[in-house]
Order: sequence, then structure tokens, then C-alpha cells
Amino acid sequence: MNEIKSGRMVLGSVSTNCYFIYRDKGEGQPKEAIVFDPADHGADIFRALKDMDISVGAIVLTHGHFDHILGVAKLRQLSHCKIYAGADEVELLSDEHKNLSGSYGLVVTVTPDELLRDDEEIELCGIKLKTFFTPGHTPGGCCFYIEEAGLLISGDTLFEGSVGRTDFPGGSMGTLVESVKTKLFPLPDDTKVYPGHGGTTTIGDEKKFNPFLA
Repeated sequence: MNEIKSGRMVLGSVSTNCYFIYRDKGEGQPKEAIVFDPADHGADIFRALKDMDISVGAIVLTHGHFDHILGVAKLRQLSHCKIYAGADEVELLSDEHKNLSGSYGLVVTVTPDELLRDDEEIELCGIKLKTFFTPGHTPGGCCFYIEEAGLLISGDTLFEGSVGRTDFPGGSMGTLVESVKTKLFPLPDDTKVYPGHGGTTTIGDEKKFNPFLA
């Protein structure tokens, strides 16, 4: 077997997609997942994965907005795993006003254990990831490409038929469009795109049909 599998939980007040990616090595073999963007209810994420006999081996953040990080602290406390994020997102992650949690009466900040560089390749839970810095929605937003599985975790950079908002602190539509066209569109057309909100899509479909990227 030894194939990469994925799952999704839709969490929080704005229906944020939290993905878990793991390698299925066959019956009786341990399964350890990378959890992308624990959007809320970190304890519930932990319990749901435990019920599937999956442990949490790493937490990876596409960006630092509150709706993608609310569950980080509890999930890390329960799993004792490391948190990974782009090096250019540290300021936003550490500031409740810039990450918008303060606007909702919350104080949520995250300190990553490991900072990732643009075009860096890392291996977590037996799965190779390539990091693409894709600023525009936030200054340090990232997307993560898993070539073996032909999938891209796109956060709030690229959606099905849309792109992330750029009216928040540090946002820029011009920068976002450039990020998508130079970093994501060179990927194979059949690459599956798993966005931070909404349904899945492919790189090829977004090249053809996304009105924001024409």
C-alpha cells in the first residue's frame, strides 16, 4: 500500500478547511499525519484523528490569520509536535491585531518551532513537501506542494474560481496574482488544489476559468 492519503475537517466561524495528510503503510502499521491549519477545536482534531488510529506528527501553517490558527495551541499541547510556518509570517503570527484575532475579541498568537524558506523541501511524517512563498493575502503566506500525491495545499492564496482577500493588513492583489502565476501555475495542470475555504479544484481549471487570474 504505502500511499499518501488525505482528509479534511471544516472548522470555525468562517468554515476553514483543516487538512490532514498521512502515509498509509498498510494494516497494523502506525499512521502519522501532518495537520495543515488547525482552524479551531484543537482537542476535537486530536480526538478525531486518534479515533482513526492516526497520530499528529506535525502542524504546518499556510498563513497566520486567526481562522487558521485557533486550534494550534491545544493540538500542539496534546500531540507534542512541532509547528512549521513560513519565515516571513512570524510578525503576523505574533500580533493579534495583524492576524485579526483582536478584531473578534480574541488574543491568539503562535510561535513556530521551525521557520521555512521559499522553495525549501522538507520531509515530515515520511512525506516530502515543497514550500512556495506566495505573498499577497498575507506578507508571508505559503503553499505546500506534495509532488508524490499531485496535490497542493494552497491556504488562502488560491480558491476554486477565486483568490484570497487582499484588503487585510499586508495584503496586495498585484502581489497575490504574481505569486499564483509564477509559483503555482507552473505546476502540472492535474495538480489537485486544496484551498483554505471552499471546494477543491485543479491548477488546470484555475488557469482556464479563474476570472481573477485572466
